This record gives sequence, structure tokens and C-alpha cells, in this order.
Amino acid sequence: MQVVVLGAGVVGTASAWYLARAGHEVTVLDRQAEAALETSYANGGQISVSHAQPWANPTAPLKVLQWLGREDAPLLFRPRADLDQWLWGARFLMECLPGRTRRNTEAAFALASYSRDCLGELRRETGIRYDESERGVLHIYTERGLFEHAHSEVALLRARGLEVAIKSADECVAVEPALAHARAKLYGGAYAASDESGDAHMFTQRLAALARQQGVHFRFNVSVTRIELDAGRVSRVVIDDEVGIEESVRADAFVVALGSYSRPVLRGIGIPLPIYPVKGYSITIALEPEDEAPTVSLTDHARKIVISRLGDRLRVAGTAELAGYDTEINELRCQALVKRCFELFPKAGKPEAAQYWTGLRPATPSNLPIIGRTRFPNLYLNTGHGTLGWTMACGAGRALADIMCGKIPEPDFRFLGVGQKGKRGSE
Repeated sequence: MQVVVLGAGVVGTASAWYLARAGHEVTVLDRQAEAALETSYANGGQISVSHAQPWANPTAPLKVLQWLGREDAPLLFRPRADLDQWLWGARFLMECLPGRTRRNTEAAFALASYSRDCLGELRRETGIRYDESERGVLHIYTERGLFEHAHSEVALLRARGLEVAIKSADECVAVEPALAHARAKLYGGAYAASDESGDAHMFTQRLAALARQQGVHFRFNVSVTRIELDAGRVSRVVIDDEVGIEESVRADAFVVALGSYSRPVLRGIGIPLPIYPVKGYSITIALEPEDEAPTVSLTDHARKIVISRLGDRLRVAGTAELAGYDTEINELRCQALVKRCFELFPKAGKPEAAQYWTGLRPATPSNLPIIGRTRFPNLYLNTGHGTLGWTMACGAGRALADIMCGKIPEPDFRFLGVGQKGKRGSE
């Protein structure tokens, strides 16, 4: 089957890889000059099953109210004259109900666990390298209330089979010695030993190179203009090609993996996606051998940021800003990341040399991705992964390839066109 994948981020490239391995003839289209130059470019670097709980949870509404008006807030809502933003916000509040949070957490955990295993299998099969680390993720707590709440979260994760343990402040320093400078700030932590980290951009580019060896064709510098239908199926995708000339691309099946831009493209054919762009920020700091930077990936729950060692670089990422499709860098929010990093690790390189970046995460109100077959039988989706795109990419790509081959995906997740627990379902 000839398949066209729209989008060459980590999710689109992983989809192309698994589709090619399943025997399909795959072409990937992307508007950038190479793979992973947008949301996948400089994210936090974590493969973090222990982050299964979504942003939408019972504690979120109060926190959002407390953060209103703070430019450095972890979650910043910028009200706009945008109906989509307000509708998304209303659905987000609905997903904060305890029952919905519990259901969404279970689904995210199932897909994230499966994806981590798929990544490990891919790494063993191909030898792919991407500044990866299998030293786990250490969650640190500098507020007593957050640490006390962590005990119940850890119990739930352990009940699901994840290897995670509560750590005292001293034990946190034992796991990550670079935290010694911040020992007085710590109440404790939780260590998820089976979690991982790595450079999503490097991974995607190297996986794209491996996919080419499997026959996948990548076309860059082409923009999707619209999707057209005929007799209840997608007949073609219209693009502006490499020199700006309109061109039709035809195939047997099409996969939309355009992140935040999936929604406007699909709106034209009557598929309303509950996706809204959530801007995230990161800084990257070059390290010298004498710098005292962490080697274990960390999550700072007080500031909602992650810190990952990627070879000779330190990546600090986080914050969420609902401001439409604006991609301008807010330096104040990046400076807040720099400040927090050096509060915890005062000898982790040169703060003035930090490189700033921002990208748009394709977030659903539930923080669950949208994966599977639409009502058009040859149109498939793999989008809406929010903060867990890197964590879920391989599992989502493999599950989508299974669906397109008529198989039941392994994870217990509500895929489009496939019910939970192996039962065929509706959209």
C-alpha cells in the first residue's frame, strides 16, 4: 500500500518507520528543510512513563487561578478572542474531574509503557544512538505539600507495575550528586529507575536516515495546502512543492501527523480535532568537563520543568502557555528556566550562554493523543500528544501501523476505530 505521512516530527517519522517495516511504500511530507525542526527540536528529552498523570487533574484549576498574571507561571493562560481557545479550556476543566483524570492516566500509562518498550527494541535492533541515558528520572520536590502528595502518586504507579521509589533528600543526592548544592531546598523525591532520556531531534533525524534505507521517501520544503475528498475517501493532498508550485499527491492511504497544525488542515474536510497549541520553552547550555551538571534526568515539580543531560549539553524545558499559534520567544519565561536551573545547579555551565527555544505542543484537553482511523477509511491520525510526544512516539507509530495493517494494537488505549481491550469500536 502506498502511504503518505504528513509531518516529519518524531511522531510522523516513527509512523513512517513502522509502516515501512510493515511492508508499505511510504512518502513523508514536511514544510521544513529536514526532520524534527519544530516541536521535536528542543524538548525536555525525557522518556517518562512516570509522567502519566495529565495536566488536567483535580489540582489544576486552583493552580491556574493562582498563576494568572504571572509571566513566569508554569501554566500561563493568555485570554484571546478565540472561540477555540475558550472551548478547549472548558473541555480541559471537564477533564479535571477525578474519574476522567483516573481514566486518562491509565490510558496514558499504557501507551507510554508500550512506547518505552518499543523504543528499547528499536535501539537493540538498529543500534541507533541519540545521546540516550537509561539512568532513570528523578522527581524532586522543594515544597512539602507536593512531596506529601507524591506518596500517593508513587503508590498508584507501583500498583501499575512501574519501578519507582520514594527517596529522602539525602537519597536524592545519592542518586544525583550534583544536587548537593540544593540539598537544603529538597524535601525528597521519587525515583523512576526504568524511565529514560535522550535527544528527540537527534533520534528523529537518525531514524529518518534509517527509514530511507527501508525505502521511505522524504520530501522537505513542501507545505500542505488542503486535503481533498472524493466518494467518501481522501483522493489527494494538495501541496505547495519545493519551488512553490501547487501539486497533487495521491496515495492509497494518508496519515496526518502535523502536531498543532493537524487541526486547521483537517477542519477543511469536517474533522474537528480538540487540539490547541500549547507553547513550551527550553534552554540548552553547553557543558565543559569541569562543570557540575546532573547526569540523571530530573523533574522539578514545584516549577513544572524537566532537566536532562544530553551528551555535552544540559536541556531545561517546561512551562505551558496558551497563546494561539504565536511562536515568538518570551525571554522572561526563558530567563525563569535559567534562574531555576542555576538555583539547583550553580556550577552547571554559563547561564549567559544559554540558548533559548520555543515550540508548540499539540495538546488535547485530556492530554491523550488521537491515533487511528477516521470516518474516511483511508485517512488516519497520529497527533495530539501534548507534552508526551517523545515519550509516546514509538508506541504510537507502531500502534498506528498495526491498525493500518488490520491488527489490534497491543496497548489498552482508546484508538480511533479500535475499541479498548481488543474490541473493535467506533470513532
